[in-house]
Amino acid sequence: MWSIIIRRILSGTAVLAFVTLVVTGIVYLAPVDAERLSFGQRADSETVLALQQHYGLDQPLRIQYVRYMRDLSPVWLMRTGEGAWRDLYQATTIMRIADRELVLKKPYLRSSYQSGRPVGEILAEVIPLTAVLALSAMIIAMLLGITLGSISAIYAGSWIDQLIVSISVLGYSLPSYVSSVILALTLGYLWSGWTGLPLQGSLREMNDLGDIVWRWNRLILPAIALGIRPVAVICQLSRSSLLEVMSEPYVKTARAKGLSAKNVFLKHILRNGLNPVVTASTGWLASMLAGSFFVETVFNYKGLGYTTVNALVNFDIPLILGAVLFTCAVFVIINIVVDLLYTYLDPRLALS
Repeated sequence: MWSIIIRRILSGTAVLAFVTLVVTGIVYLAPVDAERLSFGQRADSETVLALQQHYGLDQPLRIQYVRYMRDLSPVWLMRTGEGAWRDLYQATTIMRIADRELVLKKPYLRSSYQSGRPVGEILAEVIPLTAVLALSAMIIAMLLGITLGSISAIYAGSWIDQLIVSISVLGYSLPSYVSSVILALTLGYLWSGWTGLPLQGSLREMNDLGDIVWRWNRLILPAIALGIRPVAVICQLSRSSLLEVMSEPYVKTARAKGLSAKNVFLKHILRNGLNPVVTASTGWLASMLAGSFFVETVFNYKGLGYTTVNALVNFDIPLILGAVLFTCAVFVIINIVVDLLYTYLDPRLALS
């Protein structure tokens, strides 16, 4: 099993390197004045040129890419005596090779062009906010989706089943930004006096005294808006998978042995019918953790999605690359976890 996990990690690392190359190429070849967007429209030509040279933006794409991979890599071969880079990377020498040193270092995501702050520091602030939002939305989606899917499967063909299927189709066809706007205008604005929910705002903010304050009521509307489509997907997958499992011979055998309908459903049908649900849930969770761009923008929820949108608008290249790399890393990790969950939920499957 460990060999498979290591191979998946290596393949995931290759994916991250390729994505970095693609994104760097898009930024490099974009038909816009990147430097003016990054450093400000009012910056004079001398200042822009100096900043280009400082950040290496005046170099060809291949050189920029190699330098960025050098910054990201946890190990690198450096020239002896590069003290400035050693301090920046917090590098530790592993071995010496002629006039070079193989060092173990901390990955460096560079600094934001707009704020001058380290990208890693910015991401460390916003990722927990998106993680809380994503997990809240997924909990809502799992509880409602599996419950509705189970009810629909139990009463298959009845009006209850048809009603649940119709609602799930409507929920799946509704884009996240549309549901966000609807919820914001109704529950957050028109009926805010009754619901007590704010129209916009982030989960964490600083008050007048400079203290960090958590506004948990601002999590409710974004979580519901983000969880509507996963609820529909999980509901439909649960229904179809459970109906398929219900027709299996071992389910009929369990019923013939006299087990109660409750035990048959919980121990034999529900567990074996969760594989497609796990796939859909983990995929949605990965996309949520990657950043709920539209939802966070509508509700002014300052998580990873909101930060990434602002970075794209301002052409803040280091922050864009950092957000994209985090997104890809989340999908790689989630895919590995899914493979392990499969073998737990269904012993008939084995890692190979």
